[in-house]
Amino acid sequence: MTRTNDVVDNLQPFSPGEIRTMLMPGAVVSACAWPETPVRKVHVIRIGGAGMSAVARLALEAGLEVTGSESQEGRFLPPLRELGARITVGFDAVNIEEDTDLVIVSTAVRADNPEVRRAHELSIPVIHRAAGLAGLLSDHALIAVAGTHGKTTTSAMATLALRAAGAEPAWAVGAAVAQLGANAGQGAGEYAVVEADESDGSFVAFAPSVLVLTNFEADHLDFHGTEENLRAVLSAFAARLKETNGTLVACADDLGALAFARDAREAGIRVVTYGEHPDASWRITADHSSAAGAHVEVESPNGERVNLSLRVPGRHNVLNALGVLAALEVLDIERGGVLAGLAEFAGADRRFQIAGEVRGLAVIDDYAHHPREVAAALAAGRERAEGGKLVAVFQPHLFSRTKAFAREFAEALSVADETILLPIYPAREDFDPSIRSEDVALLIDGARVLEPHDVPGYLASHAHDARVILMMGAGDIVDVSPRILEALEARGA
Repeated sequence: MTRTNDVVDNLQPFSPGEIRTMLMPGAVVSACAWPETPVRKVHVIRIGGAGMSAVARLALEAGLEVTGSESQEGRFLPPLRELGARITVGFDAVNIEEDTDLVIVSTAVRADNPEVRRAHELSIPVIHRAAGLAGLLSDHALIAVAGTHGKTTTSAMATLALRAAGAEPAWAVGAAVAQLGANAGQGAGEYAVVEADESDGSFVAFAPSVLVLTNFEADHLDFHGTEENLRAVLSAFAARLKETNGTLVACADDLGALAFARDAREAGIRVVTYGEHPDASWRITADHSSAAGAHVEVESPNGERVNLSLRVPGRHNVLNALGVLAALEVLDIERGGVLAGLAEFAGADRRFQIAGEVRGLAVIDDYAHHPREVAAALAAGRERAEGGKLVAVFQPHLFSRTKAFAREFAEALSVADETILLPIYPAREDFDPSIRSEDVALLIDGARVLEPHDVPGYLASHAHDARVILMMGAGDIVDVSPRILEALEARGA
């Protein structure tokens, strides 16, 4: 399998030195793109994550031999083994076999990883995950979804809508989606949907035909340093639309995305907007939504009235679906099928997902880890509670993000009737003693900080009158929800 990607040459007017991206060669990555020489065997380091397992699955479905390694067993590993991947738990130089053609890594893989060192010794190219996705999907017209929030949901919606319209797309999304059957697949059609992650600037690997921008806010400044740097790398990504004569589809209701759309239009990029904004190309004219689902009336760019219905509640989901509708209309995908696919979308894993219900009390999992996401999840939780008590349980993700948005998190969480915070989940970061969950809790009336193992017992004793317990965070908080349900069942009526 041979793929080419001239990403370095196509970053103009941004040179590699002017944007921050993990694609560029350094201590870990030794090549910026898929090799021009044939690739028959790849090794994927940290193969068990949602994003890396998607790369491995696409490689397997493309007929490549795949080996991989992970620090521990996880839910994404058994399906990959069933497809033929040979996976080792633990990192060791012996896992890099000499006939390996390519090693693929995530941003979380460090230079001292023994498999990285061994690949360098053997002169095996090491590329970033995004470069691997770009190579594996280079035969498709790409629909990329970017933004600070909503990427996974919007990507999953687009994939299902294309399927319903008979387009049979390839896809790679950042979470499990039951209706898709997997987080990635090669598909049989000409299109591919890819979730384009801004956290490490690697999305410049993609040259999309359509780029959906759900929103734009300062985030991941631990990598980018400043909002200006983040904006520069997003501009470099949008500039790749010129290579495909592509279109930027941006949410007009988000100030950051709208400003970016105006800049892109001035730069000569075709732009389509969506939302309730009076100047939106696809404009919401009426909203008949309820806690059971969403239904809005939309005016198309040519003045047609379109009815958009969803099973999933929440204003953010309406906007995500409208972005998909606008994007697929650009590609002339049959509208009836698109609307039918959107209407059947039941949600992505941990996107306002009901973990269980005990005597009228729903425990809901959500991936929210940014203040705006927390606010959106709580708004949907308030609708679900229908006037009853709403309890928020939040696990801050990353010391740097918690420090940067402590007041914003507190403001968002204050909407709940009761707030519980877990200790900060460090993920890829080293411990930072200058910020704690207690610092956020002090800004919220009545909030408390508990260890994960104490939460089930506390809620079983104190949440008798609650209607919704909303579990939020991008760390391991998801493992607490089943124990809460067990404790609620055990407490009796």
